[in-house]
Amino acid sequence: MSKTDSSFNADQYATVADRIELFYSRFPEGRINTELVAREDGEITFKASVYRSAAETLAAATGWASEREGDGDINTVACLENTETSAVGRALANLGFTASTKRPSREEMEKAVRVRSALAKRGLHPAGNSVLHSQANAADDVLYLIAKAEQKGLPWQRAEILRSRVNRLPGLPPTRVRKIETTLRSWIRRREL
Repeated sequence: MSKTDSSFNADQYATVADRIELFYSRFPEGRINTELVAREDGEITFKASVYRSAAETLAAATGWASEREGDGDINTVACLENTETSAVGRALANLGFTASTKRPSREEMEKAVRVRSALAKRGLHPAGNSVLHSQANAADDVLYLIAKAEQKGLPWQRAEILRSRVNRLPGLPPTRVRKIETTLRSWIRRREL
């Protein structure tokens, strides 16, 4: 399914709860920390940090999420909670815990449908921000590859350096992101032979 397809089968996507369960089954001493980063003008932003052990001082992965209060039924009654859950899901996905063959969580896909619906009601086309979406998707793909490479033996220090570069705002140029992605894919392929 393409990232712009507005219809999806919810059964193909794992929930964040499934990802959390997988994480704690593999890292029983791990922890997930969340931080409310911003809550202004009806928009809420959370950051989640995932640690594989109590001793870890640097997050193994992070995830960010932003939601707008009142966008859809869930954000009308529980926007704060929904945003926090989304950030946790993204952090776990960045660490390689997807719990399904699809990387986005069910909650992320439901958000995409809500946003597209809201834009359509306002007469706007979601592709208007296609460059930003494309850059965000590329960064997400690289974060996923970093987690996968770490599972194949990439030292966590190197993984953290790469994550910090990819997560840096305003972000790396697309050519640099593609170069990192190509290098990681090649590195992973060599480990799989």
